[in-house]
Amino acid sequence: MTMLKLFGIIFFCGLLSPSQEVLSGLSCAVSPAAMQNVLSEAILQNGLLQQHLQGLVLPNIVSEGGLLNSPTSITGLHLVKVRRPKLSVVLLSGIGVQLSIAAKLELSGDCLVGLLSELIDILVDVRITANIKCTNYEAGTVQVVFEDCLCILGAVKIKLLSGLLTLSVNEIVLRQLTAALPALLCPVLEIVVNLVNIQLLGTLNAVIPVGTAGTIHYQLASLPFTSGLFLGMDLDGAVKQVGGTIIPHDSSPAALPALLDKLLVLGLRQSFLNAALILLIQTPPQTFTCTPEVFSSATPLREAIMSLVPAGCPACHGTSPLSIKLSLGGNPLLFLEDNKASVELSVLIQVFAKRSDGAILTLLLLKADLALNVHLSIVGGRLVLGLSLGSTALSLESSDVGISNISNLKPHCSSLLTETFLPLINGALRVGIPLPNVLGIPFIKVEIQI
Repeated sequence: MTMLKLFGIIFFCGLLSPSQEVLSGLSCAVSPAAMQNVLSEAILQNGLLQQHLQGLVLPNIVSEGGLLNSPTSITGLHLVKVRRPKLSVVLLSGIGVQLSIAAKLELSGDCLVGLLSELIDILVDVRITANIKCTNYEAGTVQVVFEDCLCILGAVKIKLLSGLLTLSVNEIVLRQLTAALPALLCPVLEIVVNLVNIQLLGTLNAVIPVGTAGTIHYQLASLPFTSGLFLGMDLDGAVKQVGGTIIPHDSSPAALPALLDKLLVLGLRQSFLNAALILLIQTPPQTFTCTPEVFSSATPLREAIMSLVPAGCPACHGTSPLSIKLSLGGNPLLFLEDNKASVELSVLIQVFAKRSDGAILTLLLLKADLALNVHLSIVGGRLVLGLSLGSTALSLESSDVGISNISNLKPHCSSLLTETFLPLINGALRVGIPLPNVLGIPFIKVEIQI
């Protein structure tokens, strides 16, 4: 299960005590179970370990024999199959991850005992344990260090085709496998871990398009850190417009609540969401005629405006029908409160007509300050914001015809914005804010908390 969390600059999560202030930031925490699932899929289920062990060739096992034993030689000993591999992960506080793989290795070769040559099959239990830690953070990347690798052999079962297995053969095989296998298996596991590291770190350093508006470049903001309960990563996301201009935002790290029964907790800072919102809401000015064909409340709005025009307005004679131009009056601002998200947005409403000489006559230039309610959802790995009108504050910017009282226009302008402008904004937001594919953990059964 995945949990997505949105944090404001001053926001207290219900899972924390009131004294723990959550700073603005984009961070994620991964549970040990999630880390184990990710590594198990990448190393075992995808066949990566089997693939790199497949070419494993062990040194010949040779015994000179003695007074009571014939000389023994085992040659061509190679890996046939890795049986029932199982991976486990322990998070080491302040160090990194301890990775353990237990498996049965099926080996086969040719055995010569005295003058008798036959096939030999060996089944040996092994457990490989190593520590993995991140170091040397620089420019969004880290170096993964593989160290303290330990390989322990368990039960060994030997089978000869003739069934004539002597005690000396058993002792020779166990002794020489114990000496040879660790030096062979640890380097292979290190290669596999390095390959998986490239794959997984790639999920934390990715440029993702945001429709046609721009991109978000996610990357690590610092070294990952571990406790005994979770692996934590501070991320940052550079929000870029088409052309490369970066929309700035606060990049302070975030404190995350406990994982509980979740696999992943992802925190998104309010300032980051604001930058993404600016990227998405770049609606060009919209102009249309004030007719019922465009929006249903056009007639009441036109009548209400014309009733405000001073009688005998000389400038109004010989003008065309009313037109309306809607344009953004600045960048949107997202606000996060306890269990609530809202957006403040200003819209300029110009009501004008063209005079017979081609000049523009602005009957009204209004500013509508909108308080918009936000509904959040996850669709296809993207955070989608849906807006609905909460309240409207209307103010008069200017009028070429001397209109000064606009108190009765508020309900008509609210209807205008609901019918014409909000669908445009929601259409732009439908692209959604792409979320980082942290370690390839899918967003399933997502719980959003503000």
